[in-house]
Amino acid sequence: MKVYLGTASGTTKVKTAGVRLDGSFLISKRPPLTVNLEEGTARMVETWIQGMEGFLEEHGLKWGDVLGVGLAISGPFTRYGVLAEAANLPESFTDWEFLEDYQRALAAVAFRRIEVVAGNDGHLDGLAEAQRFRGPKPASVLLLSPEMGLATAFIDRSGMLLDGDNLAGMEAAHMPAPLQRLGLPIFHCGCGRDWGCVEPYTTLSGLPQYLDHLLPQYKQHEFYRSALSRPAQAKMLRSRAQQGDALALRIFKMQAQALGYHVASLAMALDPQIVVIGGGVMDPDHTTQYFRDTYMEEVYQQAHVYLFPSQRRTLRLVAATLGSNAPALGAALVARTPTLMRRPERTE
Repeated sequence: MKVYLGTASGTTKVKTAGVRLDGSFLISKRPPLTVNLEEGTARMVETWIQGMEGFLEEHGLKWGDVLGVGLAISGPFTRYGVLAEAANLPESFTDWEFLEDYQRALAAVAFRRIEVVAGNDGHLDGLAEAQRFRGPKPASVLLLSPEMGLATAFIDRSGMLLDGDNLAGMEAAHMPAPLQRLGLPIFHCGCGRDWGCVEPYTTLSGLPQYLDHLLPQYKQHEFYRSALSRPAQAKMLRSRAQQGDALALRIFKMQAQALGYHVASLAMALDPQIVVIGGGVMDPDHTTQYFRDTYMEEVYQQAHVYLFPSQRRTLRLVAATLGSNAPALGAALVARTPTLMRRPERTE
């Protein structure tokens, strides 16, 4: 069996997946590998190779069966294959030529050159989900996946990712939120912008700021006088919401509303036919069906009001199905069909 493999490299986990010649998915049952960024870039590449070798062993494959490799990694990039400075990465990762290092490491273990392509992990997440929902029919797909950050992607009717001329296209997490509708102050965003990026209003990263803003209205809540840190309290909110905690429910309703407004805003520019909502809020292993349905309904209701009439009739809002495998699968897909993703030489 010949395959294309994909590596998804996050700040804490590395996941591997594959795509067969016919485009069908090949998924690993093994847990993701853990990484420590402080161990440096060389150790990161070793972990990528370790994930590949484990995947091949699991599926009875050899390096000779691998036709190409894709890498899903978070940016920003100074140019194709080179990381720029990022707030969530150690200084040693700045200007790291990760694509060249991965190419060299693969050649060393496979005893031949294997072509590697790389792209933004959020974009490749969307590419895999788009294939799942669109199938063979042409349709544009928008992905919004709130987790610690907000992964975003847009795939046009031909199946091609929107990356932009500087590999900075569809960084929609850092568009300003409609604060006049949310009734919230400007939340801090890790990117450093001070205009109210939508990311902290829709993701885990913003939950401590929701607590700071709302807890004075809930003085009887145990968190009000708790010795727990805000991040520790924030980690408890999703489970508490599913147990009926009024404060937690209000916060996730506000996050769903913020995401709904963002869907409508992006629909004005992109006019997608399918909108996929992913991230931890859609994870069936950690959320109830009722929680997911309620969240999706709130997103839809807020977006619906601001859509054009034709969009109200045709836009489909669906929950992601591929979970943490999606970025690695998307990476394998672009290894199979590199034309799905534009690869400029420089971004300057």
